[in-house]
Amino acid sequence: MKPIFLMILFIALISFSLAAQTVPINEEKFIPIGGIEQWVTIHGDDSANPVLLFLHGGPGSTMSQYDDTIYGSWKKDFVLVYWDQRGAGRTYGRNAPDTVTEDYWIENPLTVERMTADGIELSEYLIKHLGKQKITIVGTSWGSVLGASMALQRPNLFAAYIGHSQVVNGAEGFLHAFNTVTKLAQTANDQKSVSELKILGPPPYEDARKSGQLMRIIKKYEREHSTPAPDSWWKLTSGYDNDKDAEDRYNGDDYSFLYFAGHKKMGIKSMEAGVNFMKEGLHYKIPVYFIQGEEDILTPKELTKAYFDNVEAPKKEFVLVPGAAHGHNQAVIEAQYRAVIASLGLKSDTADK
Repeated sequence: MKPIFLMILFIALISFSLAAQTVPINEEKFIPIGGIEQWVTIHGDDSANPVLLFLHGGPGSTMSQYDDTIYGSWKKDFVLVYWDQRGAGRTYGRNAPDTVTEDYWIENPLTVERMTADGIELSEYLIKHLGKQKITIVGTSWGSVLGASMALQRPNLFAAYIGHSQVVNGAEGFLHAFNTVTKLAQTANDQKSVSELKILGPPPYEDARKSGQLMRIIKKYEREHSTPAPDSWWKLTSGYDNDKDAEDRYNGDDYSFLYFAGHKKMGIKSMEAGVNFMKEGLHYKIPVYFIQGEEDILTPKELTKAYFDNVEAPKKEFVLVPGAAHGHNQAVIEAQYRAVIASLGLKSDTADK
């Protein structure tokens, strides 16, 4: 009997050991979402880890091509999911015709409601596919519009919502940005920008090109007052470093921005102008964290803090990041990591990533 007992014990130990082994996950594929195929990547050192869904800004500024350069070290702690949203990157390339005309843009509108529904459908897929009860959203800029909308509509799917460069009121935020850069340009005796701003006049605009011109001036002054990200962050991984992907990212960015800003001549309404979470998004049923760059002009701290103060949530935290503007830099990534760890009640040997 003894040899049999030892054999059973040996088999049990082997089975336990195999069960305890980590199982990496590396998936990159198109997934049917909202009636079209959309590009999703899933990477992590251990598929048992919590899942983070990153929602990119832009709306056309995809992140999948920078997978390992910005958040790559997070793979040991989390399963990272990147999604080229409807109208962006490889999702755009998969669904757009070979020849794109204005008729295609008009007949295939982008709306907050449609893209929020896409995000919810993707979240449901991830929970089922990866065997999770909930996932965590990390949304940036435009992605914060989708992230907040998803969290408010379907809190049962999410462990927490982490918004970076949170959009609160699209119309008010853009006007605030115009007034801010006007003052900065006048103080700096920047006659070129002062003249351009005078010609533009204050928003809202009926022409997407005017929104683009204001955005360029905003980015100029944000760069002057903030710490940039390392250039190495924006190096393309080899699989995306080709003409086809570059063309799809460029064209998708144009298409997405057209709907973000609006263009009256084509009958296209601005997605941004209709966003007002101060009116429609104050009650969250999950923990909420806002990561805010102190030098952010486009989504200013004054509006984000006012929104935060009015938000009701089981737990909430406002993190003001010195030296950060609207985009990412090292301090923003570190603040996001700490927020994710705190929201999930985890401990880490490393405070920063």
